[in-house]
Amino acid sequence: MTDERLFERLAAHGGPADVDPGFEDRLYALLQSEIRRPARSARPALLLVAALLAILAISAAVMIGSGVIELPWVVDGSPIPSPSAAASETSEPSPSVSVSSEPTWTVTASLAEGRSGHTATLLADGRVLVAGGSGPIAGAQLASAELYDPTTGTWTATGGMIEARVNHTATQLPDGRVLVAGGVGAPTSEFFASILASAELYDPRTGEWTSTGAMFDVRVGHTATLLPDGQVLVAGGGSSSDGDGGPLASAELYDAGTGQWTVTGSTTGAGPGREATLLADGQVLVVGGAVGDIELGGLAELYDPRTGSWSATATMVEVRFNHTATLLLDGRVLIAGSGTDLASTELYDPITGSWSASGAMLEVRIQHTATLLSDGTVLVAGSMSGSVAMPSAERYEAATGEWTATASMSDGRLGHTATRLLDGTVLVVGGTDSVIDGGVPLASAELYDPGSGF
Repeated sequence: MTDERLFERLAAHGGPADVDPGFEDRLYALLQSEIRRPARSARPALLLVAALLAILAISAAVMIGSGVIELPWVVDGSPIPSPSAAASETSEPSPSVSVSSEPTWTVTASLAEGRSGHTATLLADGRVLVAGGSGPIAGAQLASAELYDPTTGTWTATGGMIEARVNHTATQLPDGRVLVAGGVGAPTSEFFASILASAELYDPRTGEWTSTGAMFDVRVGHTATLLPDGQVLVAGGGSSSDGDGGPLASAELYDAGTGQWTVTGSTTGAGPGREATLLADGQVLVVGGAVGDIELGGLAELYDPRTGSWSATATMVEVRFNHTATLLLDGRVLIAGSGTDLASTELYDPITGSWSASGAMLEVRIQHTATLLSDGTVLVAGSMSGSVAMPSAERYEAATGEWTATASMSDGRLGHTATRLLDGTVLVVGGTDSVIDGGVPLASAELYDPGSGF
């Protein structure tokens, strides 16, 4: 067979089934002769190589098609899957991840000693300073202070105040120190307690307290508000432990730079049981209050730091004292509860200077706490039912004006503190279990997790 005839047959070959028994031998001999042949045109050799490659490709296709060779990605004719698709088909399905959680209370470490009527201040480093209050021994005010560390969930003792006090105020200054002012001090006799004009400063860096300038008036049940310029406005209160002995209309300003107080304009209303809220425009809204058993008629007034004067604003819908006041994210102020056994709430609009009724709470509340949460809702916790403290809590939705029950605390309490921590949880501390003979001061503390399913 000539070379040309052999090449024509190679080109026409359709697979190994068409090759006669001697074909491979003659092909091998032809290749050998081509290799030994003197140099000439490369065209026949190239044609031979091309024909060989064609035969190999065709043979492989025939073997794969007949099932002699199995390739998993083409056996069923399906396209080759991507790595991610293959992983999703062969791996076990991952468990679903919950995107919402229910609000919960969790018990955390207890204070070293029970206390009510204390203050709780969130420090710049995220810890919480609890100071003073009434202790387990009736009539004995506390000078001790403790620090809560959210990272460890534990309390540690820190420096004690210079004077024992209860129902005082505590205000964090721009430099991180905490100003404590007024309150009821140590008893002067079996029946009388001293009302304080003194003030002191806590330095978180050293854990120590130092005396600072005293107020012009002794005060208990007053308000204290940090102003935009760094000064602290103290207003109202009383000069006796029950407010009957001398309701105060006076107000004064503390300058942290000098450690001194200066007198500013007096309020229209006088007495304890009022609430003060710093508004977005820098003014301070002070509402409610009572003198003894006489409420101040839903009085509301505004302090303007620029002029140092007070002006009346619209009167509240209800008469209130010992209520709560919470600044909402939209700038309005939510007022809730009262010493007159109210479940009602109302909203103050600084733009219009007017009040409007909002949804009523699910329960009547007094000596409760109200805390603005990160999502703009307000958590209200505690109060009393009859004479016994109750553990229930509820949340207010500003957009709808409605209240919804949430998880209850582990302990019923009133006169406690509630502090929103940097992670959005709320630390509730102390309080008392009853109003009978002052109740038993609580050392317990618990954390509220708002959850994401509210």
